[in-house]
Amino acid sequence: MWNAVAALPGDRTEEELWIEYRRTRNQSIRETLIKQYAPLVKYVAGKVAMGMPQNVEFDDLVSCGSFGLMDAIEKYDPEKNVKFKTYAVTRIRGAIFDELRQIDWVPRSVRQKTREIETTVSNLEAHLGRTASDQEIAKALNMNEEDYLKTIQKISGTSILSLDQIWLSGDDKDRVTIADSIESPSSLNPDVIIEKEVIKQVLTATLNELPEKEKQILVLYYYEDMTLKEIGKVLQVTESRVSQLHTKAILRLRSKLTNIRRGIV
Repeated sequence: MWNAVAALPGDRTEEELWIEYRRTRNQSIRETLIKQYAPLVKYVAGKVAMGMPQNVEFDDLVSCGSFGLMDAIEKYDPEKNVKFKTYAVTRIRGAIFDELRQIDWVPRSVRQKTREIETTVSNLEAHLGRTASDQEIAKALNMNEEDYLKTIQKISGTSILSLDQIWLSGDDKDRVTIADSIESPSSLNPDVIIEKEVIKQVLTATLNELPEKEKQILVLYYYEDMTLKEIGKVLQVTESRVSQLHTKAILRLRSKLTNIRRGIV
C-alpha cells in the first residue's frame, strides 16, 4: 500500500496547506501537492496495469493518471471529511479508465459477452428478487457452469470492470460514478443529488447481499487498497481466482444499478 511521505514546506501541516490552497489557489502550493502525491499516481497505475495487454504502456497510464491527480487537487474540499488520498485514488483511476475506454482496446467479442452477462444477471435477479447463483446464471445463458466460469475468467483478464465505471445513464454527460458520489454536490441539481444518494444506498445493500468472498475482495481492493495478489494471500486463493470473483461482484453491482434505472428495484 502507498503512503504519502511528509515533505511539506515550513511548519504547516498538510491540512493547513489544503485550506490555504483552497482559499488562495497559490501555484507554489499546488506544485508542492503535485510532487507530494506523484508517487500515488504510479501506485494506482501499477494496480491498473496488472492484467493489461502488452500494448498498454505503463508510462501512458501514469501520464493519464497525472491529469486525474491535478483534477483531484483542484476539486478536493478538506472540509468534507474525506482523506485526500481516498478522493485522489478515485480521480486518478477514473482518468486512466477514461483514456483506456477512448482507445477502445477491448476486443468487441469480449465487450459483447460482458454486456450479455450483465443483462442476463440484471434480468434474472430482478425476476428472482435475490442474488443469482453461478449455476442459475449459467443456465440462463444456455451454458454449463464450467464454461460460464471460464468466460468470467476471460472477461476479468481483458476488460476493465471497476466501481468507477458504474453509472445509471448511458450518456457520458449524465453518468454517475463513485468518484462523483464523494464530491461536493453544491453545483448539482436536486434530481442528480437524489439519484446519487440512491446509488450509495443500493451499493451498500448490494455489497451486503454478495457472497462473502466477493464482498471481502471489493472491500480489500477498493477500500484497503490491496492488490489482487495481496488479496489472494489473505483469502488463500490464487490471484486468477480473485480476479474472477472481483469481476463477478462488479457485474452484480452493475446489474443492480441497471435495474434501478429501469425502475425494478
